Amino acid sequence: MPRSAADREVEISQRILKHWHHAVPNDRMAHLVKDASRSFLRSLQARLAAERVSLGHWAFLRILWEQDGLTQRELSHEAGVMEPTTVVALRAMEELGYLTRERLPENRKNIYVFLTTKGKALKRKLVPMAEEVNAVAMRGLKESEIETTRRCLLVMLDNLARDEALGPEPQPEA
Repeated sequence: MPRSAADREVEISQRILKHWHHAVPNDRMAHLVKDASRSFLRSLQARLAAERVSLGHWAFLRILWEQDGLTQRELSHEAGVMEPTTVVALRAMEELGYLTRERLPENRKNIYVFLTTKGKALKRKLVPMAEEVNAVAMRGLKESEIETTRRCLLVMLDNLARDEALGPEPQPEA
């Protein structure tokens, strides 16, 4: 008999908690960050589903809310996904009425992506859901602990950006 999605989510959460609290509480930091990120995304996905928005669409919407009118290539780059993945997602989002894709007269080569009124309106509904996920995750933490965690994660990002194994060190933005 198939289990409900909610039962599956509870099982996943219990497995993650068992791993971190009992099995290997001192496992590598990378694994902890990955599991925390996956848990954030699962909680957000559950909320987005109520509005019939996929997690994959969320990433593109967030970018377009801040910078409408990007090319498909720029949007792929900003989202960190391959261009074919972006094209598939944008087609689906266009069918849902969230955006339009247009070639501009001054540049017929590129396809530009613009949010529709419906796509822009989603921000009012969806951003509070993401904020709620953050609030749930931060329950029981003091403000100083949140600030320390943020600072530590930013230092880790900076250190990994300078990882010699990745090539030349990135230059700071002007």
